[in-house]
Amino acid sequence: MTQAPTPTADTVRRLVRSLLKDGGKDGRGSRGGKEPGQGRGPAAGPDVRPVTEGADPATWWVGSRHVLRLAPDREATVRQRRELRLRDLVRPHVPVAVPVSVAHGEWAPGLTYTLDTKVPGGSGEEHDVSAVGEADLAGLLSGLREVPVRQAETLGAPRAAPRSLEALRRAAVRAAELLADADEFDAARLNQLTAPAAAQLAAQSGSAVLTHHALTGGHLVVSADGRVRGVLGWAGAVVGDPAEDIAGLALAVGSPAAVRAATLAGYGARPCLRGLWLARCDTVVHLAGALTSRDPGRLTLLRTQLRRAWEPILLERVTDLRDTDDAL
Repeated sequence: MTQAPTPTADTVRRLVRSLLKDGGKDGRGSRGGKEPGQGRGPAAGPDVRPVTEGADPATWWVGSRHVLRLAPDREATVRQRRELRLRDLVRPHVPVAVPVSVAHGEWAPGLTYTLDTKVPGGSGEEHDVSAVGEADLAGLLSGLREVPVRQAETLGAPRAAPRSLEALRRAAVRAAELLADADEFDAARLNQLTAPAAAQLAAQSGSAVLTHHALTGGHLVVSADGRVRGVLGWAGAVVGDPAEDIAGLALAVGSPAAVRAATLAGYGARPCLRGLWLARCDTVVHLAGALTSRDPGRLTLLRTQLRRAWEPILLERVTDLRDTDDAL
């Protein structure tokens, strides 16, 4: 297998300079306007910098208005090509911005790139979502339900089987004991989710929709006033269990806000409770698995997600699954 080249600032600058110069003459992009740095001479090019520091950064800020994402391997290339198609499919159905690719192609043999417009706003990890922002999230969930499943699958969205909540519950019980020993979590809280309740919250057949499947705070673009302005990171979108997106929101914005958004989107108690318990069990398992991590930033994030997922919700919102009231 040929070793993929290591992307550098020079690699990125040369690529973007050619895109801005050519203006997307290959039909796969457009100039998108001049970026900062172009006025410093023909060889200067735009200002570029990695979004996150790393040995081989794959995502780069380009000036103030664009983001360049480089697929580092063939698997990521397949996902990126699928993502571009799915973003175009989703965009008309949702009330929030979905990034637009102004140019795309190959940055190395067999490895793709996309130069996307930057969605204005900050990360959901930096700004809290307001009540109006919860309505934005409800519109997102509603819009995803409207996307034709067959069309999404035709464009390459894989179908993901629903996870077993009972298997996840058992894993979380074991993980909770480790967290209790480390004084990180009260293991008794998991007693609220019994085996019968987990069985009752199994995903229902015929409920699959297109799901983002990674609604983390880092993928939500939130303005200073708490509005959700856009959603990033569509490479992992699948046709599957809508409770997974509710679970993602529970980690990103907290369980009460996630339930309110899902309820506004028309979801009933079953998918809401299933999403909450997916989130709660996931956070327990993930934090237990990271206890020996030497990355303090990761531990802080996982503790924050655990706290958000375990925020109590209002019982009066649960109307049609009375036997699972105690599972809240």
